[in-house]
Amino acid sequence: MSSPWWSPQRHADVRPFLAARAAVTRALRAWFEEQGFTEVETGILQVSPGNETHLHAPGTELTDAHGTRHRRYLRTSPEFACKKLLAAGERRIFEFARVFRDRERGDLHLPEFTMLEWYRAEASYETLMDDCAALLALAAETAGTKRFDFRSMACDPFAMPERLSVAEAFQRHAGVDLLASVATDGETDRRALAASARIAGVRVAEDDTWADIFSRIIVEKVEPRLGEGRPTILCEYPIPEAALARPKAADPRVAERFELYACGVELANAFGELTDPVEQRRRFILEMDEKARVYGERHPIDEDFLAAMAHMPEASGSALGFDRLVMLATGARRIEDVLWTPVAD
Repeated sequence: MSSPWWSPQRHADVRPFLAARAAVTRALRAWFEEQGFTEVETGILQVSPGNETHLHAPGTELTDAHGTRHRRYLRTSPEFACKKLLAAGERRIFEFARVFRDRERGDLHLPEFTMLEWYRAEASYETLMDDCAALLALAAETAGTKRFDFRSMACDPFAMPERLSVAEAFQRHAGVDLLASVATDGETDRRALAASARIAGVRVAEDDTWADIFSRIIVEKVEPRLGEGRPTILCEYPIPEAALARPKAADPRVAERFELYACGVELANAFGELTDPVEQRRRFILEMDEKARVYGERHPIDEDFLAAMAHMPEASGSALGFDRLVMLATGARRIEDVLWTPVAD
C-alpha cells in the first residue's frame, strides 16, 4: 500500500513541483494584470453546470428558510458566470477557478481541478491564440524548462504554435474528408463519415451517431499527433461541435473554436463567443436530448444565462487546464503530482 499524500517523504518528493506551481500562478496572474485584465471570483454552486452531452457534474441540494429544497450543481466551468459579467459591463476578466467534473479520473483527468479562464470583449478568437502562445512560453520560462516532455513526445513551448484546422488534421492524420459530411446548414451525413472512418481503421458501431464517430476519429487518430515538436492550435471545429462558439463568417460549416495541444495533451478550449440566445437554446436542447438518450439524465438550462447572452458584447474566451500546464512545465508524470492536496480516491 502506498503512503498517503501527506506523509513527509511523499510530500518532499513533489514539493519542487508545488513550488513551481506557485511561481507559475504568480507569473500568469501578473501577465493578465499587465494586459489590463481584472481578476474575478465567481460562484461555485450553479443552477446549471453546462449543457454538453458528455459533461457530467456533481450535484447537491440547498434548503431555503422555508424548508424547500433546490437542486444545484458544482460548476464544471465559470463560463456562464463570466459571460454574465461581460453582459454587466466587464471587458477583460480572468479567473483561476476550482471546477468539478464527474466520471473523470486518470493521469490527465480529475473530478476537481483548476481552470484558468479569460475573456476579452470586442476581440477576435485569433487574439486568444496569441494569448495561449504567450502563456505557454511564460509558464515554461517560470518553471525553468526549455521543452515539454510527456509520454515520449517533446514540444518546444517557445515555438510559434502551428495553426491547423480540424478538417486539415482529419485529412493529414486519418485520410478523412471531414467537411464532406457537413452541409452548410449544419446537417451531418453520418453514413459518409462512417464509411471514411472504417477505411481509416476506426471501429464504428451501428448505433454510433455522427458525433460519436467524429469523437472516435479525433481521439484515436488526431489528438495523439498534436503538439509534437511545437504546440498545435486545432481550429475551425465543425459546426455540430461548436458548443458555445459562433459560426465562422467565411464558412458556416465550421465554428470559431480552437483547442491548444502540447505533447498530445489538450490544454485549452477557446471560442469566438456566440451571442445569439435563440441559437444557443437550440444547441442546448439538442445536447440535452442526446444526454437523455445516452445517460438517461439532463441538466437544466440556465435561463438567466440566456437572458444575459442577449446583452453580451462581441467577445472571445478561453479555458485552460492549469494543472495540466503546470504538469508539462515541471516535468511531472501525473497531474496529481502538481496538486497541494490530491483528490481522495
